Amino acid sequence: MPQPDLPEAAHANLDSMLSRKFGQEVANYFSGSRLNRVSFLRTNHSFLSAALKHPSTAFLLLNNLAPLAKDPTMLEYVSYEDVQPLIGDDPYLKTEEEVIYEYNSTVITPQLLFLGLDEKNRQGLEWSIYQGSPVFALDITPKGSYEAKANSLIQDFEARGRMFIQGRLHTSLPAPEAALYAQARALLDWNARNPYCAACGQPTLSIQAGMKRTCPPTDLSSSNSIGSTVSALPTNRPACITRKGISNLSFPRTDPTVIMAILSSDSRRVLVGRQKRWPKYWYSTLAGFVEPAESVEEAVRREAWEESGVILGRVVIHSTQPWPYPANLMIGAIAQTISGGEKIVLKHDPELEDAKWVDLDEIREALRFSTGGLGEEPMEGYKEGNLRLPPSTTIANQLLAAVTGGFLGGVPTM
Repeated sequence: MPQPDLPEAAHANLDSMLSRKFGQEVANYFSGSRLNRVSFLRTNHSFLSAALKHPSTAFLLLNNLAPLAKDPTMLEYVSYEDVQPLIGDDPYLKTEEEVIYEYNSTVITPQLLFLGLDEKNRQGLEWSIYQGSPVFALDITPKGSYEAKANSLIQDFEARGRMFIQGRLHTSLPAPEAALYAQARALLDWNARNPYCAACGQPTLSIQAGMKRTCPPTDLSSSNSIGSTVSALPTNRPACITRKGISNLSFPRTDPTVIMAILSSDSRRVLVGRQKRWPKYWYSTLAGFVEPAESVEEAVRREAWEESGVILGRVVIHSTQPWPYPANLMIGAIAQTISGGEKIVLKHDPELEDAKWVDLDEIREALRFSTGGLGEEPMEGYKEGNLRLPPSTTIANQLLAAVTGGFLGGVPTM
């Protein structure tokens, strides 16, 4: 399947001091959303209620994190009328304070997210100075009390010829759709992974249109040796530290990850590595998680040494990429070894099966004719035994294109 175009960078044609000094901004796949998230309106239930039912509102449905689509290259959006049997008339009818006060841990509802406003639609919802078509995401994975309704909805859309895109990665979507899907997937996955409070272990409640989970102080349900009962008045739950001040346990996590194109000290070669499970001849740039109390530059140097043994000098940030599997922010860097620091040693961290230095010309050739995903067949014209690299939808590809295409200050060669 052809690789989709990358998103256009913000203000791509803007001439400024920064663009003249550092070049135009680079936008990677899964970024470039068309939505204004208007995050400050997530606590405003009057706004959310109006957005939910507006005629221009679109809902993206996900079943076990697989998005509803017309085909692998086009998402399918549905209307409020389609999802109303599952979510009810208006889950935002009551204020957030009322919802928390009336919390009942025995009641399970489908996870609903407000993603933002599509401001390109001038016929969308008008709210104060903001205007656009609201976009929501809804997890319709069948479970609990709404399993039958969710299954009915799934079967209805499949009967209409729609599909839920399966697979580990979804990199066949156009860039704007991929960005929207990435936001929905990351947030639904986070909510699903955090049904209990990390501080006290009690069940949590999704608030702020899916962007926060709170540990309510009371519960209409009370448990005993017989089972759970529902009382007319809420009962107090045990104390929890998340109810005092700002708690990072309550908000979606994003895990910073460094990924780097490493140049030799003479700038003529690039270091690439491979894991044992990867296809034959398939290599990529090195990568790893940023640890607590560590700068990005330090993480790049540490991961490079741990995985390959090379010793790095200067590190420069190139671009970043959201990666919703499950919630990473890939921080792309270009780094260079110190003189004499190119020796490869794989005995520190056994993550890599192999690492090697490759001439820039070989990287250029592979970028032209030998890119593709881990589960994909080689490109047409690929010669067996040649180097294979990740597709253009990955930041690894963009970093390699940068070091071979003029990012270092020379004349672009691609």
